[in-house]
Order: sequence, then C-alpha cells, then structure tokens
Amino acid sequence: MDDALSAEAEMVHERPGRLREFWFYFRENRGALFGLAIFAVFAFLAVFGPWVAPHDATQQFRGATLQPPVWQDGGTWNHILGTDPLGRDMLSRLIVGARFSFFVGVFVVTIAATGGIIIGLIAGFSPRWVDSIIMRIMDIVLAFPSLLLALVLVAILGPSLTNAMIAIAIVLQPHYVRLTRASVLSERQKDYVTSARVAGAGTLRLMFVTVLPNCLAPIIVQAALSFSTAILDAAALGFLGMGAQPPTPEWGTMLAEAREFILRAWWVVTFPGLAILVTVLAINLMGDGLRDALDPKLKRS
Repeated sequence: MDDALSAEAEMVHERPGRLREFWFYFRENRGALFGLAIFAVFAFLAVFGPWVAPHDATQQFRGATLQPPVWQDGGTWNHILGTDPLGRDMLSRLIVGARFSFFVGVFVVTIAATGGIIIGLIAGFSPRWVDSIIMRIMDIVLAFPSLLLALVLVAILGPSLTNAMIAIAIVLQPHYVRLTRASVLSERQKDYVTSARVAGAGTLRLMFVTVLPNCLAPIIVQAALSFSTAILDAAALGFLGMGAQPPTPEWGTMLAEAREFILRAWWVVTFPGLAILVTVLAINLMGDGLRDALDPKLKRS
C-alpha cells in the first residue's frame, strides 16, 4: 500500500505543470528566445520610452539638422543616431515611436480577437443557416486585399492613428472568426462537451466555459502573428499619410517624412526601417515558438 502511494506521489511530482511544460518546449526554439528577448526590450521601451529617451521626441535642434550618427564625420554623442531634417533626435523618436507601435499591436489584437472569438463561437453553435451567413460575410471581407481594405476604411473614417487601428482590427477579425469556428466545430464532437450538455450546462456556459478554453492555443498563436501584422499595416498606412500624422514619432510616419532625404542622409530612413524589421521579425519568431509549444502535434516525445 505504501509502495503504491509512494509511486503515485512520485508520478505526480514528476509530471510538470502546464507553465513549466510550455517553457520547456518554447525554450527549445532558439529563434523564439531571441524573439522574446527583443519583444521584452520593445515592451520596456513602449512603457518607459519617454523617460529613457535622451531628448524630447518633438524637440527641434535647429543648429543640428540632418546631423549624421556619432560614428560618422560630423556626428556627436549628443545625437547618437543623428537628427532628422527638422533637427529632432533620431534615437529619441525611435524609442518613443515604440510606444505607438506597441499600442497599435495591443489595441488591434484585443479588438480583433475579442470580436472574432465571439462571432466565431456564435457561428460554431448556431444553426447552419446562421453559420453560413456569418462565414459568407467573412469570406467577402477576406476577398479584398487587407491593406487596400484598410486604406478604404481609413479614407472613410479620416486619416488618424485611431482610425487606422480600427480599420486594421476590422481587416484582421475574419481570421479569428474562421479559426475560432473551426476549433469549436472540432471540440463540439468530443465527449466532455456532450457530458456538460447532459449535465444541464446552458449554451453560454458551453461556449465560454467548456469549449473556449480548449480553443485558445491556436488563437494565441494567431494573436502573436496579428501583432506583427498590425505593426506593419500601421506603418504602411503612416507611410501613405493615412495613419499617424506628423509630428507623431510613429515609425511609418518617420519613413514618409524622410523619404526625400534618402540619398543625402541615409540614417533618417534606415533606422526607422530597421526598427520595423527587427520588431516584426522578433514577434514572428516568438509566434513560431508559441506554435511549437502549444500545438501537441509539434511536441517531441
């Protein structure tokens, strides 16, 4: 009896918790760890950027316009990455710009995921004709190129960062609807859902308490990838003049303001572009790691 209890206790002790198991598979992906580290720096700058930046992002140093980075002739340590055509410090604008890009990602993913999950659950639990109507609407939205549809929506709402975020959230929502609906249809056939229904669980409880927690793994991965897509789309809209408006230090807007100086001052275009590239790449790498850690099919025994 004691041996059986000790063996059972040892099995319980050896069985890792969900968080520990997730971290075990996540850390095996070196690219995901690199992405997580970059994302942590990005999030830190988004929260503490205005206090970390050496200068005010909108302050103009008229005597130092288009000053090169510190390692080039004419550069100074007062402006490590140089200045833009109006004499604003590039490093400060990049650091503060991380806040806008991070806010765009969080806002867009929150709105798109919340709306998409609710609509997807409704589609998965509704009669066939309601499901067909919802999915045909989603198909129509997906039929348009995402950036073009976002441009149309921003043109209707008016150019601003807030309207750009709303437009991007609407464009990304069908992905969550389709993903949630597919997961719900797969989970509804399982025994635990049938047991909950027999036990008297209502539709809302089945949707949000019984089924939804088991559909979260692919949704989390989609959220990570949508985060990077939102940053890219916001930068594209800012570059086209339909997103954040000057003097907001948003990376896409910075590119738009500096494109005419690309041959004279390479740093005013290169550094915002690199910021977008590194951030999006890091988030995508982190998303790959999340997929490997959350998808049971990809876990190695």
